[in-house]
Amino acid sequence: MTQSRPTFAPQIPVPATYMRGGTSKGTFFKLGDLPQRCQVAGEARDKFLLRVIGSPDPYGKQIDGLGNGSSSTSKTVILSKSDIANHDVNYLFGQVNIAKPMIDWGGNCGNLTAAVGACAINMGLVDAERINSSAKDGICEVRIWQQNISKTIIAHVPVYFDDSGKVQVQETGDFELDGVTFPAAEVLIDFIDPVDATSSMFPTGNLVDNFDVSGCGLDKDSVQATFINAGIPTVFMNAEDLGLTGTELQADINSDKALLAKLETIRAKGGVAMGVFDDISGAETSQHMPKLAWVAPAQSYTSSSGKSVNAEDIDLVVRAMSMGQLHHAMMGTAAVAIAAAATTQGTLVNMAAGGEALDSVRFGHPSGTLQVGGSTELVDGRWQAKKVSMSRSARRIMVGEVFVPADSF
Repeated sequence: MTQSRPTFAPQIPVPATYMRGGTSKGTFFKLGDLPQRCQVAGEARDKFLLRVIGSPDPYGKQIDGLGNGSSSTSKTVILSKSDIANHDVNYLFGQVNIAKPMIDWGGNCGNLTAAVGACAINMGLVDAERINSSAKDGICEVRIWQQNISKTIIAHVPVYFDDSGKVQVQETGDFELDGVTFPAAEVLIDFIDPVDATSSMFPTGNLVDNFDVSGCGLDKDSVQATFINAGIPTVFMNAEDLGLTGTELQADINSDKALLAKLETIRAKGGVAMGVFDDISGAETSQHMPKLAWVAPAQSYTSSSGKSVNAEDIDLVVRAMSMGQLHHAMMGTAAVAIAAAATTQGTLVNMAAGGEALDSVRFGHPSGTLQVGGSTELVDGRWQAKKVSMSRSARRIMVGEVFVPADSF
């Protein structure tokens, strides 16, 4: 007896690479490998990527996908050979909402940026001549066009010749990144001109603003804030104005629903104040930005891994929210904002670091510390960040095919 064909749609396999970049993980695709209707922006692409990651998931675990139930792992990347002059690869990032059928395409992921150069080389998106010519020096500069924000990023990817003479990406090494368990090869990332030359890094025109937080549940109606648009739009506040210390770990914040609601309201009002939203309802469809962060002077504390962070080894402490939760370390784009603000005298971030002229800072975050460098200058009355640099690492975890039900997109 012949068994009848099942009435349910089959699964389709799509080539994919699963990578860690910085303190995040994501699923990477080559644009041409996506199903035809998903090679352009729109509903089909979003539904496909949502199903890959396992969203929306009312249980918050993304068990039926490649997400791991956190904003740091609910991420997708689409790479393609760049059509922009003097660039190697186009990099498009999608932050997948865990509980809602929504992907935020509005900003970059600085952590996954660390994996883009290596992934592009391994996917064959960087010209072999460029790779081979750089291998003798051990570093291949991959010129990335970040499509979400139309910015240039340079990834300095370690490479080597294998026994057969072929150039390979060097992924293993002894570089330790707080928030990542195992060491790996260091990848230096340069964010070039992270602020448009035609706009101000500080959207209100001020290094510090009196921020209206009435109705947010604080003990005052107005507090100081630095609004900055570098890396990603970010609202910086003093920890003490939020009733916090700046040494909080995830459990201190993410288990307090009332505090999370308060912080989300403040983020929404900050988005309006810096021009990201027309009104606070805009925050409902844009959880990826702006970011909300708080700063305080250097203090000693114990990180989430049990490691001691000593006040004398850091310049300040910073905590930041990502997709409604305290981030376990620090988002790469927020680190860009920290670098730009810290190296601009007069901002809350700079004052928390001592208020001096700085070209780099080491800040404490929940998982440990991170050093970032920046160069800012005042041009025609507008502050500009010319370059921000930081060291991250990246590693392939899996290369193969991801399976998605054919009728899900």
